[in-house]
Amino acid sequence: MLSVIGVRFKEVGKVYYFDPTELMFNTGDEVIVETIRGVECGTVAIANKLVSEENITAPLKKVIRKATEEDKKIIEENHEKEARAFAVCEQKIKQHNLKMKLVDVEYTFDNNKILFYFTADGRVDFRELVKDLAYVFRTRIELRQIGVRDEAKMLGGLGICGRPFCCNTFLGEFQPVSIKMAKEQGMSLNPVKISGTCGRLMCCLKYEQDVYSSLLKTTPKIDAIVDTPDGKGKVVDVNLITGILTVSLNKSPDAAPHTYKATDVKVIKDGQIRLERSEIERLKKLEKD
Repeated sequence: MLSVIGVRFKEVGKVYYFDPTELMFNTGDEVIVETIRGVECGTVAIANKLVSEENITAPLKKVIRKATEEDKKIIEENHEKEARAFAVCEQKIKQHNLKMKLVDVEYTFDNNKILFYFTADGRVDFRELVKDLAYVFRTRIELRQIGVRDEAKMLGGLGICGRPFCCNTFLGEFQPVSIKMAKEQGMSLNPVKISGTCGRLMCCLKYEQDVYSSLLKTTPKIDAIVDTPDGKGKVVDVNLITGILTVSLNKSPDAAPHTYKATDVKVIKDGQIRLERSEIERLKKLEKD
């Protein structure tokens, strides 16, 4: 077992483990650490704890020190520089007529590098832009193309539910979401209904998927052939949450369907939830990062 602390470098970002040496830290403490990008300042998200070596990605870098008042002053100055760098970069993008959208700018703590995050529909030749930025700022420049999900996470906003984006408030990492989940949850496969502001499938589809998957194992699906107290019939509608089935009886196919509890019928042949090829083609863009 190794003693570690978990550190975040963004308010809602991935947690990375570091060796606290013999120091003790509390959640919320700001620390100076060495990363692959250089010296950085992060916030302790997980206080000192013991973790199995199997869960550690070696080598485990050490904490340099707890952030001082001078360190915090440098961070504030960097934020001011980032605002200026953002304006300069946008101007240079227009000058080079590049089809890209600047999303965020980040100075490393030691000022050895400036990272520019952008989105674009395809690949962008930004070599001349990098040269111009390096000439202006006299430091290493790195441009990173990100996806629309990452853009939403960085910028924040309100979802269709009226609440702040999950990715911007508490989701450290994106979870895989699929069209199949929306289908299994009985949602309309209308892109407007199942996609977030970013234009991709809503992250919240993942939250209840385990429950729906469990219910689907014990509840007859649409088109299932079942034996009811009133005879055999075909399931035409299902409410997974309540366990209520709507069944069209074979003996009176033109009559109004009857409703039954899932526990009151016996499945003769279950139905299947399938995605049609046309649905996959129409909605596949929603699954992209």
